[in-house]
Amino acid sequence: MLSMSSPSAPSGGSSETRFSLGDSSRRTAATRSRILSWALWDWGMQPFNTVILTFVFTALYLTTDAFLPAELQALDDDAPAKERALADLAGGLGAGTTIAGLLILLVAPLLGQRADARGRQKLWLGIGTVGTIGCMLGLWFAEPAPAYFWFAVALISAGTVLGEIAGVNNNALLTSIARPGDVGRLSGLGWGFGYLGGVTMLVLVAVFYVADWFGVPSDDGVPFRLVALGCAVWAIVFTLPVFLNVPEPAPQGRPERRAGILAGYRLLVRDVVGLYRTPATRSTFWFLLASAVYRDGLSGVFTFGAIIGAQVFGFDVLQLVAFGIAANLIAGVSTILAGRFDDRFGPKVLIVVALIVMVVAGLAVFALADRGQLVFWIGGLTLTACVGPAQSAGRSFLARITPSGREGEIFGLYATTGRAASWMSSLAWTVLVATTGATIFGVLGITAVLLIGLLLILPVRAPASSQARSPR
Repeated sequence: MLSMSSPSAPSGGSSETRFSLGDSSRRTAATRSRILSWALWDWGMQPFNTVILTFVFTALYLTTDAFLPAELQALDDDAPAKERALADLAGGLGAGTTIAGLLILLVAPLLGQRADARGRQKLWLGIGTVGTIGCMLGLWFAEPAPAYFWFAVALISAGTVLGEIAGVNNNALLTSIARPGDVGRLSGLGWGFGYLGGVTMLVLVAVFYVADWFGVPSDDGVPFRLVALGCAVWAIVFTLPVFLNVPEPAPQGRPERRAGILAGYRLLVRDVVGLYRTPATRSTFWFLLASAVYRDGLSGVFTFGAIIGAQVFGFDVLQLVAFGIAANLIAGVSTILAGRFDDRFGPKVLIVVALIVMVVAGLAVFALADRGQLVFWIGGLTLTACVGPAQSAGRSFLARITPSGREGEIFGLYATTGRAASWMSSLAWTVLVATTGATIFGVLGITAVLLIGLLLILPVRAPASSQARSPR
């Protein structure tokens, strides 16, 4: 159960990816440099999600028998005791990401809100970026022994939280470089750079593996620990320009957003309750709720899919990396094509169809797991083809039902509610894997979250016309 990596993209941006720095006749060299510097941050940080969290470090190293006691390592792979121990590792990673999701819920929305109000986006961007890089560097010390498993899980979980904090504030810097008519296109540029950065690092890992790690000894997990170091160095090189070239935005937002922490949470609750109580925006409230759930299901696919491929279907390094590259490419193409169906049939139809297909594909992967790797290839690539359209259509749906003049507020809540549910799929995965002792049952947890999101969005009123206001 696997899909494309999830590059961080500014909320409310375009679902299209256009690799252009703008009209050179109207932009100064300094402005183009700022745009490129801002987009390179996504390019630099994305390998944490793609290589470490999804396809390589966790799936092919952290949740393998390298972190089991020697007596369990000596058992056959199909021995019940070893299968249970490997499932416990997968569940342990799920517990760590669940805690990370809850921390993101508690801190990321409020920190973003206060950074906007006080004009300190670059400070928090720096804290989150440096912290995430520090976590990647720390993974070098995650030697293949049971004593280091929770150390690595803690670093990955902390990196997830810090990366989210950084992403919130990198999104906010878009106002420093974009004119009002450029926001969607430049948002798409950042999304595209993140997507390409992740794919590029996967290709480099594949080359590293095919070349037999260039002579690096494979003992003590050195190749995988070097991959983590490589991702950290990559992030250092490509995130530095945003701090050197992009100016800090002026303080923005309502003055009360500068209030204390408790007051900040009261304001967030007030905004959400206000949407529900106002008849004109009640559909927006229900959509925010539904999308928060199904988007977390999509996140669960990102986080745990590669572990299914490695533990359940026996994918090796090259197979899993090749699958990751194929998944990203298919996801990119399907997302671009989805825009045409969105305009023709409406975003709700696209979301519902995508979620139905994903639920069916998830159940098929679970039911047919004993049929071999072909099941994972077909089921995983089917999921890949649906994740991007569900994401882009969700943003399009919201843009079409958002009252004019409230775009910034509503898309801010879209980001906030997404973080509020960022623990659900991790918790469902952890509970089912821990209860059953089999990693494959985690697929049902993620599928259940997608199904709940589908049921929640069915009664939401669709936009009056598929040709309504464009999200771009």
